[in-house]
Amino acid sequence: MPELFDNWPDEYENWFSTPLGKLIKGFELNLILGMLTPQAEEHILDAGCGTGIFTSDIISKGASVTGLDISRPMLKQALRKIGNGFNCICADMLKLPFKDCAFDKTVSITAIEFIEDAAQALSELARVTKPGGAIVVATLNSLSPWAEKRRIAAEKEGGIFKHAIFRSPDELAGLLPFKCTTGTAIHFPDDADPDNAIEIEKKGHAAGLNSGA
Repeated sequence: MPELFDNWPDEYENWFSTPLGKLIKGFELNLILGMLTPQAEEHILDAGCGTGIFTSDIISKGASVTGLDISRPMLKQALRKIGNGFNCICADMLKLPFKDCAFDKTVSITAIEFIEDAAQALSELARVTKPGGAIVVATLNSLSPWAEKRRIAAEKEGGIFKHAIFRSPDELAGLLPFKCTTGTAIHFPDDADPDNAIEIEKKGHAAGLNSGA
C-alpha cells in the first residue's frame, strides 16, 4: 500500500492550494478542530498525516504533534513544510508503534478509507489514547456524491480511489466500542463555484445533513 501514496505529495498539496481546495480545507478544519479541541501542552497523534495539510493547524493551537504515515515521500514533504518541532514516524496504522495511553488525543484524516480492517485501526487509535481523550476520525462519506463520483472514476480509470472503502458516519461509528458523535461538512458538489459553495454549505450545516463529503 505505501506505493499508492508515494507519488501524491505534490498533487495533494497543489489541490489544496486551489480556490475550491482552500475553501474545502477551511470547512473540514472547522469540523475537525471543533471535535478535537487541541490544547497547549497536549500530545496528539496525527495518524495518516500525509504531507501535514492539517497537522500544521493543530500545532498552531499549541499542541505537540507526532505524525505517522505509511508513505515516506509524504512524510518528507511534511517535514520540509512544518520544520522544527514536528516529530514523525513511518509506520502502519494497524500496528501503531506506541505504548498504551501514549497520547492525550488522536486524529486521523482521510486515511481510514484505505484500510480494509478499519475496526483494527480504530482499536489501535483507542489503545494509544489516554482515558477521556478524544479520538477524531475523518473519512470520505459514502453517502456523499463526492464518494460516488470517486467510485465511478476509479472503475473507469483506476487510480488511488480504486483501493478506497467508503463508509457512512453510522458505519464508522458502529466500528467503535463506545458512543461517539458524528458530523459532516462539504455539502456542495466538486464542480461548485466557490461563492455558491459557501451558501450551500451554510444551508447543509443548518439542516444537519449527514451527506457532507
